[in-house]
Amino acid sequence: MVANVLCDFDGTVAVEDVTDGILSRFASSEWQDIERAWRNGEIGSRECMREQVALIRAEQSAIDSYLDTVAIDPYFPEFAAYCQAGDIGLFVVSDGIDYAIRRILARHGLGYLPVSANELHRIGADRYRLTSPCSAEDCSASAGTCKCAIARTVEREGERAGITLLIGDGASDFCAAGTVDLVFAKDRLLAHCRANGLAHVRFTDFKHARGLLAEMVSGPSLLEGTI
Repeated sequence: MVANVLCDFDGTVAVEDVTDGILSRFASSEWQDIERAWRNGEIGSRECMREQVALIRAEQSAIDSYLDTVAIDPYFPEFAAYCQAGDIGLFVVSDGIDYAIRRILARHGLGYLPVSANELHRIGADRYRLTSPCSAEDCSASAGTCKCAIARTVEREGERAGITLLIGDGASDFCAAGTVDLVFAKDRLLAHCRANGLAHVRFTDFKHARGLLAEMVSGPSLLEGTI
């Protein structure tokens, strides 16, 4: 029985990378140099995002105006309601920015979902800093949000017993993919799971994900058929 679902946000719940959206609109162009250093493996994502957020120059109202245009997967609210009705724990776990995630979720009536992410702090009229309360010193990706550590905590301390499922699309999900029981994957995460022989199922959107989850709840056949 599925007990807990850990769900990525950028590119998974949100149809775009919200952090990149903020940076491309409100940060100096240096953020792209920092991004390249991260992609080249010179720095971890925690350091990358901390330095990038420091480059933002925008009043909060301007950031809010952008966030209020961000679309989410239209089937995600229905997926969240299915989890709630079935007593399945649904946790949004992101290496993105908590403020952005919470504002977008609240706009869709999903403000009740627990969120683990980097925390944005305003330190002036138009300046910000980022802290990472969900990081871990031994994180293999040096991530701001160590998803594998969160997965282990949920499995060890969660109130529900059963299978832990990860839903995601990118590099920030790689470490957790090797920790959970099963992954619903697309894009870069799908390729990673295939390359590393991790138990996974390809999904396209949250309508598809809900159907897959319902199949798992009704019996073990889906889990038994994964790689």
